[in-house]
Amino acid sequence: MDLITSLIIIFIALGLGSVMGYYARQSIVKKRAGTIEARLHKRMEQVKAESSAILKQAQEKAAKVISKTEEEVDQRRREFLRTQQVLLDREKLLDKKISLSELKEEEFRQKVEKLKELKEELDKLRSEAEEKLEKVAKISREEAKKELLSLVEIEYQKEILEKLRKLEERGVEKIEKRAKEILALAMQKCAVPQVQELTTSTIVLQNEDIKGRIIGKEGRNIRAFEKLTGVEVIVDETPESVVISSFNPIRRQIAKLALEKLIQDGRIQPAKIEEKVEEAKTEIAKKVRESGEKAVYETGVVGVDDKLMQLLGRLYYRTSYGQNVLLHSMEVAFLAEAIADEIGANSQVAKRAGLLHDIGKAVDHQVQGSHVDIGIKILQKFGESDEIIKAMQAHHEEHPVESIEAIIVKVADAISGARPGARKDSLENYLQRLKELEDIAMKFSGVERAYAIQAGREIRIFVKSDKIDDLGLQKLAKEIANKIEEELKYPGEIKVVAVRENRVVEYAR
Repeated sequence: MDLITSLIIIFIALGLGSVMGYYARQSIVKKRAGTIEARLHKRMEQVKAESSAILKQAQEKAAKVISKTEEEVDQRRREFLRTQQVLLDREKLLDKKISLSELKEEEFRQKVEKLKELKEELDKLRSEAEEKLEKVAKISREEAKKELLSLVEIEYQKEILEKLRKLEERGVEKIEKRAKEILALAMQKCAVPQVQELTTSTIVLQNEDIKGRIIGKEGRNIRAFEKLTGVEVIVDETPESVVISSFNPIRRQIAKLALEKLIQDGRIQPAKIEEKVEEAKTEIAKKVRESGEKAVYETGVVGVDDKLMQLLGRLYYRTSYGQNVLLHSMEVAFLAEAIADEIGANSQVAKRAGLLHDIGKAVDHQVQGSHVDIGIKILQKFGESDEIIKAMQAHHEEHPVESIEAIIVKVADAISGARPGARKDSLENYLQRLKELEDIAMKFSGVERAYAIQAGREIRIFVKSDKIDDLGLQKLAKEIANKIEEELKYPGEIKVVAVRENRVVEYAR
């Protein structure tokens, strides 16, 4: 019984302890929960305070931005209104100017109408006055005009002629003076030596015995030599000399060089002749190329094709009236460049065209046609420009002049060819040219006598004074000059002097 009671008491004590422990724990938990809620509540209050502060700052900034924006809008509105007012003022001013312009235009139109009316009235009065004058004078207006002009022409003919002559002489003097200055300056700048050559070459021998060796047994050496070189070897009674003759200067030079080599070697026979001729051809070919390169280098012309340079070198062995054509071409190039520089033309085109103007002479003995036409084809083949071809093709007047450089090349060519000592001409050709010059002048009506003087540089013409007056004399001189230009070919220029004189003879008895 006591045990049961003890157990019951124990169980009751445990139950009470558990209940009391539970309530104690709940009390502790409630206290802790109150502390957390207080903290959360405090934190919420802080967050609300911070949010209020941030919102207030944002509202203040927004208010400032709105205020600033409103100020800018107001300022732009004021500027717009001011600009609009300026435009309105300008529009009013423009309308006013347009109105004034229309008024002035109307006034001008009215004045033009009045002037037209006045002109019509004046023309009418003038016509009436002319009709009255014609009735009084019994002569028409055209007849009166012709008579007046004829009287004035007769009265002032001499004075007009004197003034025309003075003006023409003054202009010609100025032009001639300037032309002489340009040509003199161009010729001073040019210093190409003049070399004259003939169609024969003479080789001096050490003794007369060499002539026999040159001829060979039954003439076999000389025949072999002439066959291989294409020249004629003249072995005559001239002491210690042999003459090589050929129209082709390159062949002549090859033959001369080969014969000199044979004489130096001493063994003259067909096999040796063939060997030396080949050596001479090789050396001449090399010299031809060197001559072309030297000409291009000395004149300063660039971009010349190698084959064209080779053809240019062949001109070294080509002559025209005894003048070396390559040196002549170089001289023309220098002269053309100097003249072009003086008058403001293209000096490079003039110089290049001057150097290449006679390139056709390098092959004119092989190709049919004039050297100008052959030269044009050669330059076209090797890609020379049209302006170069136009500048060179007119130097003998076979083609029309198409540029100022063409005239310059023509003048430079004439200067080089007409320079004293530059060329040789036969007496027969010289006399024939003088005769043709006089014959041209004598063909004109009214010419009494004509004399070619100054080596054909001047023709002096005497006219019949009863058939040609002073005006006709001037016209005659120009016609004769034009006729000479059309029919004759000559270097330089020919001066035409026409003379008219009156000779009165009286006898005192």
